Parts: sequence; structure tokens; C-alpha cells
Amino acid sequence: MSTPPPSSPLLFAAALALLGFAEAAAAPPFTATEMMRVLRLGDPAVSPDGTQVAFVVTKVDLATGTKNADLWLAPVAGGEPRQLTRHPASDMRPRWSPRGRRIAFVSSRQAAAQVHALDVAGGEPEALTRFAGGVEAFSWIDEGRLLVVAEVFPECGADDACNAKRLATRETPSSARVYDALLYRHWDTWDDGRRRHLFAVTIDGGGATDLTPGPEDAPPFAVSGPDHFAVSPDGAEACFARKAAADEAWSTNADVWVVPTAGGQPERVADGPGFDGTCRYSPDGRLLAWRAQARAGYEADRWQLMMRDRASGEARSLTADFDRRVESFAFSPDSRTAYLTAEDRGQMKVFAVSVAGGAVREVRGGDGSLDDLSVLPSGDTLVATHTSLTQPAEIVRLGTGGEGVARVTRINDDVLAPFSLRGGESVTYRGAAGKDVQAWIVKPPDFDPARRYPLLVLVHGGPQGSWSDAWSYRWNPQVFASAGFVVFMPNPTGSVGWGQELTDDIRDDWGGRPYEDVMKGTDYAEALPFVERGRAVAAGASYGGYMMNWIAGHTDRFRALVSHDGVFDLVSMYGATEELWFPEWEFEGTYWTSPTSYEQWNPRAFVSRFKTPTLVIHGERDFRVPLEQGLAMFTALQRQGVPSRLVVFPDENHWVLGPANSVRWYAEVIEWLDHWVKR
Repeated sequence: MSTPPPSSPLLFAAALALLGFAEAAAAPPFTATEMMRVLRLGDPAVSPDGTQVAFVVTKVDLATGTKNADLWLAPVAGGEPRQLTRHPASDMRPRWSPRGRRIAFVSSRQAAAQVHALDVAGGEPEALTRFAGGVEAFSWIDEGRLLVVAEVFPECGADDACNAKRLATRETPSSARVYDALLYRHWDTWDDGRRRHLFAVTIDGGGATDLTPGPEDAPPFAVSGPDHFAVSPDGAEACFARKAAADEAWSTNADVWVVPTAGGQPERVADGPGFDGTCRYSPDGRLLAWRAQARAGYEADRWQLMMRDRASGEARSLTADFDRRVESFAFSPDSRTAYLTAEDRGQMKVFAVSVAGGAVREVRGGDGSLDDLSVLPSGDTLVATHTSLTQPAEIVRLGTGGEGVARVTRINDDVLAPFSLRGGESVTYRGAAGKDVQAWIVKPPDFDPARRYPLLVLVHGGPQGSWSDAWSYRWNPQVFASAGFVVFMPNPTGSVGWGQELTDDIRDDWGGRPYEDVMKGTDYAEALPFVERGRAVAAGASYGGYMMNWIAGHTDRFRALVSHDGVFDLVSMYGATEELWFPEWEFEGTYWTSPTSYEQWNPRAFVSRFKTPTLVIHGERDFRVPLEQGLAMFTALQRQGVPSRLVVFPDENHWVLGPANSVRWYAEVIEWLDHWVKR
């Protein structure tokens, strides 16, 4: 067996210049370096009159390894957008004032991020908040008040001088961290005693009121995505989600609460056994809606859309019979319809349901993925972001019946014009238990059907995730296809978008049906006339990294593997990860109450079979799948003489987010795969 490729000091510099074909092509290869030129659009906010949309554009400076975000503004009807801010610090999260005269946003212009505002007509932004620890998020209550999310020490609350003093004096000559309970660290941050609270802030200097005092995070951090707080149309009340602090490390349960924005005792209005969050008020103020999961301890349970009559207190699910996960939602201006997005068969589609009840109907799907919904005041038009496997996020408008899709922005048209990116081709094959499995195929930009190409199989993370017809800067299939691979992305057992049963079926079966689905998918792909049998490689991250480690102990059919932040030992993983509800659901308990499950699906138990050359990559700040998992995998490979390489990013967490680190990551992965396939 050949030795691994030498680590060259010129590797990174070469990657910045060229990361793709050795052969010339009609169009230039879409490399990781070129991907960094793409402008990253997000967080669209439609003006109250429905004529304009503010959004964020993030630019990458590869030379300095930094990103900067600015605010832009575009006419919803179409037209040239204009840039609103040009500060070297990032400006994020634009939110229109109720009358539409100002746009407030979170900016890092100060040492700690604060809310700023600017007049749409022109002028310089002014700071509206001064929290010692900074501001994470906010909404307008009315023209003179903000609802602000900020981390504070519970004993200080709204006393900013107290918070500033605690922050200034928390460093001691000893560097020890001391904890008496879980959850002592989360994602990539150690707990420093602060908690996320909601504040009502009077922006003329009237001070802040802590609306959610106490030891809990309110809103919580447990679920990423849309905000878990909102303000009623009359500004008198706010809703929020909150988890109990005592069992937050092993419980997914969060409840929806409401509180007067003037201050007062919060009231719990939703207390299901799973996570209740993402609350929103209807425009007429009559209804309070939120997303809910029915099963305790299961973070991938189906999200249902709940609706509560605020006068009677009666609540019901509008999507009980809809076998898809509600990802986001928005009300029609007349409060009669809820529009929602949901993953369906590899695409994020738009659906609608009457708030009075009835069947969920599809509004738009089949051409990429739509998200970030807003409904114009006219009630006949939706505004959303649209992405696909060939297009980064752009803003579009469409009719509420799904008709008349039109681009509002074309931020990246010029950037992508030189490249011949190929759209994903959806295929279906027979997988485990005789069930159909969907997969995406992305071909090289200069694809020649008479040629045969090496195959790259990508396994997604989650495990309750999916490969969608959507753009991504991590595991971007266009970069791998431009490097000369046919990219095959299966959605095996455990994936979302094909009904909750398929998602649930991975429980206590991590290396069973999902592995069989991946192997049968590889059989399917290698039988394609343009794929060269015997030159397949595979790669994945998180659960996908677990699958690489599992594959290493169960087959030698792949010429090389890439395991990024992969789970190697389920037992030690349980002891070091932070969100314990995840392994306790997946393996039906702890490793001492359910030892058979932990050992049956443990890659560590099969290290003696390792033969496949493997690249192991890990982020040192990854607390979800801690660094020792990658180190243990690499040690097992090295000790047995299996060709292997370890790449550690000290400043990255579960993802590689730094621009220079991302380019280096793609360079390492592609060089590793090239060495074992293209020789």
C-alpha cells in the first residue's frame, strides 16, 4: 500500500491559487478559493409597507482570513439594491421600526455588540443599547422600546454596572474553572455564570427591565434557527421559550411563556413534554403560534405548528396530520392563513394551512429550497430566500398560490457567471429493508459521458439531517465535482424530509440500515456508465464522520476515507459531550443502563479491521464531538500501520468557519482523495 502524501509547505499557497483539475477545462474550476468570493446573503426583513427588503451581505477577505457583514436594501418589486452600511465591523440582523422610518441592527462596532439604528432616509447610525456583555438579538416593541436578548449574571439582571463589574473581576490569578452541575460547557463555550434574559429597553435612556429574571436561559440556546421570542402587535406582551435549569443537559423540554413588556410575572402557556418554541403572534393579536415536539428527549422529533386562542386559552396542532417538520412559518396579514416551510424529499418547500384547521397544501416546491418567509401587507405575495445546489441565497418574491416567482436580488450573478456549475440530479435506488432511498448526483462541470470518473460518496451529519437541493459552504459538492469527482450524496435511513418514520428508524441502529443504505447507494453509483468501478472514496462529518469510522471497520471497498469530527467511541463520547439527551435517545439510555446498544454500534470495537487510508480532521473547540474522538481514531489507525493523517484546527468548533481554514480544509481533503484515487 502506498504511503500517505507528503505534507508540503506549499500546499496552502497552492490551494489559494488552484484547487481543482490538473487538466484544462472550458470553464474555470469552481475551487474553494473561488467559493470565498461568493457574497453570503441572509436575514431578509421586509418593510412594514411591503415595498423594500433589508438584508445582510457578508463578504470574505481571504487575505486577512476575516468576514465582514453589511446591510443592504432592495425594492421588493425589483431594481438595483443599495448598500446601507460600510463599517469595518459587522452589521447584522436588520429590523424595521413599526412605522418603517428606521432600521435597527446588531453591530460589533463597540467592544461588545449593541443595537444600532439608522434612518432609512440617510444619516449615521446611533447606538440604542449599552449592555456590558453585549446584545445577541432584539425586536422592536414600539417606536420607543426594544425587546433585547442579552447574557447577564442572574444576580445582576438589568443592573449593568453590576454586570460590568462581574465581567471585569471574573479573571483571577488561577485559571481554574469550577462547576457543581451540568451543563458546564456548550457548543464551543465554557459556562461563565451568565444567562440569556429578555429585557424591555427604553431607547431614550429610560433604562432596561429584566422580563425573565432567574437562573434559566430565557430564551434558551438548545435549538438553533428562528428566534424563540416575539412581541404582540400592540406591544403589551412578549412570548418566549424557557428550559428548566436543573435538567437542561439531558432534557429537551422547553415551554412557551408570556410576560407583559412593562414587567410582571411570566405565565406559562404551553407545557408539552418536548420542545415548545419559535412563538409568534398573529397580526390581529388574537392568536399565539409556536412549534412543538411531542416526545421528550428527542431533538429530531417532528415539529408541529401549534395555535392558541389568547382569549380562551384553547390550543391545537394545525399540522398533526402533516408528516413533515415545520421549519419556519409566517401569518397572512388577515391572520387567516399560516405559511410554512418544510423539508420534503430533498427540497425546502412552502406550504399553507388555514388557522381554522384543515389540510396542509403545497404552495411551491420542486426547484431548489425556499426559506425565510415574509408575507407582504397586500396578502398576495410572499418574499423568501431561494437557494439550490448551483445558487447561493438570493431573495425572491412569489404569489401566495406559488405563481410568478421572480428574483428580487442578483447579488452573485457576476461572481458565478464564469463557472459551469451543474445542478443536482435526483435519483432513487433500493436500500435497506427494500425501501427506496433518494440521492443527489453532481457531475464535474466539463462532464463527458464517454469518460469514467472516480466516485466520491458524501454522508451527511445529524444523523437526522439531509442533503438538499440547497447551497452550502461546508461540503460544497461543486468544489468536489470541479476537482474531478462524480459526487454522490445519499439520504439514508435517519434523514429528514421523507416522513418521521424514516427519521426515527435510525434509533439504536446507527451502523445497521443507514450503513446498508450507503453501501447499496455506492453499488448503484458505481454501476453508472460514467463512474469507474473500484475508484470510490467516501467522506463525512459528525454522524457522517461516525459512518466513516464505522465503514473503516466493516469494508475495504473504498480507496480512502475522510472522517471530520467523527464519533469514534460512543462510551467516551457520552462522558465528554454536552447535550446528553442526544446519546440517551439514540441508544435508549446511558452507557451503564443500555450497554449493549453502546457497544453494538461502537466503531472502537472494530479497530482491528481498519485497513483503509483515512484522513482524520477535528476542531479543537468542538464540544459536541470532542477532540479526543478524532485523536483516538488517528491513534488506532497509526498504531496498526494504516496510512493516515491528522489535521487539527485549534480555533474551530464542530464546523470549519474561518475562511483561510476552510480553504485549507478543502485543500487537505482533495489532496488526500486525489492521492489515493488519481494515481
